[in-house]
Amino acid sequence: MGTGTVSAGTVSPAHVLARTCRAEWTRLWTVKATWWFVLAATVAMVGLGLIAGHDAAGDVVPPVGEPAWIAPSIAALPTQLALLALTISAVTADYASAGIVPTLQWTPRRTTLFIARILVVVATATTVGMALAVASGVAAFSLAPDILELPLDEGLDVIGNVGTVFAAGCALAVGLGFVLRSTAGALISIFLLVLLLPVTLPQFGYEWMVELAEVLPGSGAIFLLTGERISEETTYTSAVVTMLVWAGGALALGWLRLVRDDANR
Repeated sequence: MGTGTVSAGTVSPAHVLARTCRAEWTRLWTVKATWWFVLAATVAMVGLGLIAGHDAAGDVVPPVGEPAWIAPSIAALPTQLALLALTISAVTADYASAGIVPTLQWTPRRTTLFIARILVVVATATTVGMALAVASGVAAFSLAPDILELPLDEGLDVIGNVGTVFAAGCALAVGLGFVLRSTAGALISIFLLVLLLPVTLPQFGYEWMVELAEVLPGSGAIFLLTGERISEETTYTSAVVTMLVWAGGALALGWLRLVRDDANR
């Protein structure tokens, strides 16, 4: 062996993970769908912030002194759908195009690929969501600077809650993507769990439906972003734990299927 050749045994797991993360980052941003999803999230989050600021400025009884951070708190609920879709497509596109086979040939350590995809996709979507939340609050304030305020402490709370919700939601989406290996199936599942069922189940009035809605990840997201409770027993801690349990469970199932099943079926 020549002096310039490095044997496979000398390549550390950390180096392989870093290399795989770089590849995942490049892959994520060279796909047009990523840019479209980010654009959709930007239009939704910043657009709703501008609408909130415009409404405050034109209100007959202006909400003087209210924080502009209310805008991103509300706007994050619909905006998360675009970022969750981005996350799902980043996982399932490989299966739809059969690209998962060459991907695993390049990175045969499946657990390494799994961790790298989680780190890159979840961190990217969460960071984008938090940045857009800041932009939404600033946009609302810019249209009603004499009415709305931008208190730093409330801003940090809102941005932190947005980051928690988006990180947990995107981790759940990654897990569902690896479990279902279908873009449509994962999108429908995440839509039901995060957006539809938590809102509609309590409307039927049955106690068991209310209890079911309370343990869904979307209920925790709604509480962190808007303060609305499914039941009086909902707390900040219970909301965060609920979202993390769902995300952790989905990731565990996704990892099991990735490492145990054939990649192309």
